[in-house]
Amino acid sequence: MHSPLAPLGVQESAGAALLLAEGHDPRFVRCRRPCVVTGGELTMERLEVQYDHATHIHQAPVQLLANNGMLVIDDLGRQRMAPMELFNRWIVPLEERRDFLALANGYHFSVPFDVALVFSTNLDPLSLADAAFLRRIGYKIRFAALSRDAYREIWARQCRESGIDFDPALVDFVIYELHARLGVPLLACHPRDLLGLAGDHLRYWGDESLDCEVLAWAWQTYFGDFSSDDRAGGDADMSGRNAS
Repeated sequence: MHSPLAPLGVQESAGAALLLAEGHDPRFVRCRRPCVVTGGELTMERLEVQYDHATHIHQAPVQLLANNGMLVIDDLGRQRMAPMELFNRWIVPLEERRDFLALANGYHFSVPFDVALVFSTNLDPLSLADAAFLRRIGYKIRFAALSRDAYREIWARQCRESGIDFDPALVDFVIYELHARLGVPLLACHPRDLLGLAGDHLRYWGDESLDCEVLAWAWQTYFGDFSSDDRAGGDADMSGRNAS
C-alpha cells in the first residue's frame, strides 16, 4: 500500500521503505557466501562455541562461520583427532540440518546447519568413515592424473596468473623429460607448485626468463630428490650457483 506522504519513488513493502527511484536500494549491499577452509589444525574444540575469559566474548565454531556458504575440511585424516570423532559430531546436523551449541553459562540453543560441507583427502575414504556417514556426504569426486592437454591448459593459466611468459617447449620439457621419464603422474597441483618455485628462483637471482634449468631445479626442490642430478635435466648448482 502506498503512503500519500511518502516521497516520489519510495514505496512501503512489508513495513520497510524501498528506494526504487534510485534504481536500487543503497541500504542493501551485495555480499558473497562465506567459504571457510580448515585443515590439520582443526580440533574438536573448534566445533563448539569457545569463550574467551579475558575479553568475555564467545567465538563461533567453524561450521557456524561458514553457515549459508561452504566449509572445506582440507587434508582429512591429518587432524589431531580421529576422523570418526569429527563425523560423529556432525552426523546429526547433516541429518537434521541444524546444529546444537552451548554458551559458557550452560545455555543450549540450536542454529541452522546450512553448510555445503566439503572434505578433501588423499587417503582412501573407506578407511576414514563408515558406510552410514559416506551416504550422508553424497558426492565423491576422484581427482585422477590429468591428460597432457589438460596439464598444458593449467600450466598456461598458471603462467598468466604468475606473470610468466608461456612457452609450449618448457611445458613439454616438464611433461616428457620430467613427468614421463621419472614416472610421476600429471597432477593438477604440479603446475602451480613448480611455477611458484621457479618464480621464486627468478626473483632471487634477478633473472627475467624461465628455462629448462630453472624448471629442473624447481622439480628437484619440490620432490626433494637430489640423488641423481642428471635425471632432472641439469646440474644442481644451476650454472655455477652453488647451494652453499
